[in-house]
This record gives sequence, C-alpha cells and structure tokens, in this order.
Amino acid sequence: MLRHVTQLLTRSVTTLVLVLLAAFALTRIAYRDPATMLAPRNAGQEGIDAVARALRLDDPWYLQLKHYLFRGPDIQGAPMGLVNWPPALGYSFRQNTPVTELILSKVPVTASLALGALVIWMTLSLVFGVEAARREGTAIDHGLSALAYVALSLPTFLTGMLLSYFLFFTLSTHGIYLFPSSGYVPLTENPFEWARHLLLPWLTLAIAEIGIFQRVVRGSMLEVLGTDFIRTARAKGLSEQVVHYRHALKAALNPVITLGGLELAVIMGGAIVTETIFGLDGVGRLAVNAALEGDFPVVIGTTVFAAAVFVTCSFIVDIATKLREPLRT
Repeated sequence: MLRHVTQLLTRSVTTLVLVLLAAFALTRIAYRDPATMLAPRNAGQEGIDAVARALRLDDPWYLQLKHYLFRGPDIQGAPMGLVNWPPALGYSFRQNTPVTELILSKVPVTASLALGALVIWMTLSLVFGVEAARREGTAIDHGLSALAYVALSLPTFLTGMLLSYFLFFTLSTHGIYLFPSSGYVPLTENPFEWARHLLLPWLTLAIAEIGIFQRVVRGSMLEVLGTDFIRTARAKGLSEQVVHYRHALKAALNPVITLGGLELAVIMGGAIVTETIFGLDGVGRLAVNAALEGDFPVVIGTTVFAAAVFVTCSFIVDIATKLREPLRT
C-alpha cells in the first residue's frame, strides 16, 4: 500500500506540474499582446509599455514563469509565488485581487452545486441500476434504459432551460413561486433558501449524470450477480432484496465510485453551462470571464485549481478502490 500511495503522489505532482506548464504556455500563445488588453482603451503606446513593465509582461516567458513560481505579485513586499507558503496563484489584473482569494470566494457556490447534484444522481442511479439489473429483460428494465438514453441525449443547457421554463416561468405565471430562476444564498445564511435556489441546478446536473451512472450500475450488478458468492448467498435462503442491495451492490460499487469521483472533480472545476444558466457565480464563470477579459493569471489559477481538484479526487478514488479490492474476491 505504501508503494501504491507513493506512486499515486508522484503521478499527482507530475500531473499538476504539466498542467501548470501547459496553462502558462497556452496563455502566452493566446494572449500575444496582453498589455494592450489590460491597458485603458484610450492609452497610448507609452501607457501600454508602462503596463507591460509593471506586470513584467515584457520579460521572456521563462523569467515570467520563474517569477510566477518563486516571487509572485509584488504587492506585500514578501514572496507570494506558487512554491512559497501559503501558495499563491498570482494576482488578477482586472480585479486587483489575489487569484487564490478570488477562487476561494467562488468555491462554496461550486461545491454546493457539485455535492448536491452528486447526492441526487448517485441515489437515483443506484436505485434505478439495481432495479434494472434485478428485472433484466423486463419492461421495467427497458423503460429505465430508455430513460437513461434520453437523459444522455439531452444537452445540459437544454435541460437547464426546460427546467427553468416549466418549474420557474410557467409556475410563476400562475402565482406559484416554488423555485427562483437564479442566484445563490449561502448555506450558513439560510439553509432552506440555499437548497431552494440550488434545486433546479442540481436537477440539471443530476439528469445529465443519471443516464451514465444508471447504465454503469446495471452493468456492474449483472456482472456480480453471476459470481459464486451471490449463488452462495441465495443458497442460504436470503431474500432477493438482501442479496441485491446488501451483497451484490456492495461488490459492484468500484466502477461507480471511480466514475463518481472523476465526475465530481470535473464539476468542481467549474460547471460552466449550469452556472451560467442559473446565474451562479462559481469557479466556472470566473474562469470564462477571465478568459474573455484577458486576465490570464486568473485563467492559469482556475486551471491549476481544477487540476488540483481532479488529482485529489483521483487519489482518493484510487485509495478507496484499493481498500475495497477484497470485496471483489
């Protein structure tokens, strides 16, 4: 196990370094004249050159990378680079705020969106997947499979707009205000309003994921149901419900855990479409707005953050599946 953990950590660090280098290189290619984008609209060449000097944009790329890693923005008189402690992800040229602070201010929104949706889609997918496997070949199995294919076929933006239209606009025109159309209320401020504002975004993401997970659960269950230990459990006289939910499902969870962890990491990196539709000011919208405005320190920071979340979730999933290996034998 120790060697396995060491290999995972090495792979994670290597992935983060490669992502950082790729993000840094691509922003230099995409924004060939960032000083012009960041300078005031009526600025002359002298003003643009002053912006480039102040932000070290006229340095060679390798010096900019070195400064980003070891020094960071000169705003506090102390090193604030990525490899210092606490690590800093640069400084937003547009918002005059450290990128780390910007990302951390958006994380509660994105985390609330991702975790709530995860609970909904995992719960429904497990129930639908197990029931489809229990009734393989029946009308229920075919019906659940058809629903999964429909969910897979619907683009996320279309699902979000349909839910917003029917559950907000249509109901509100009849004087029923169950769901707000957009916005976010912190959990610590009002838990009920927090859930009410996020329910439609949760359903939007959950519908997109249920189609995948229900099929994965069904396939994994069918594989496990043909093994010897399931036949032994049935020979002992256990009920079918106990066999399926207590024994078979427990052994069939590895691919579900793996896929769930990766999907959670992707959403934590920014559910851009869902955040945009429902007016959620999360990490995804922060990254998109920064890219459009040429604020490349924020682009790099959000990219590194998304990669860090991904490798962390992958690490946890790998450890969890490794610990669960005896359950498959």
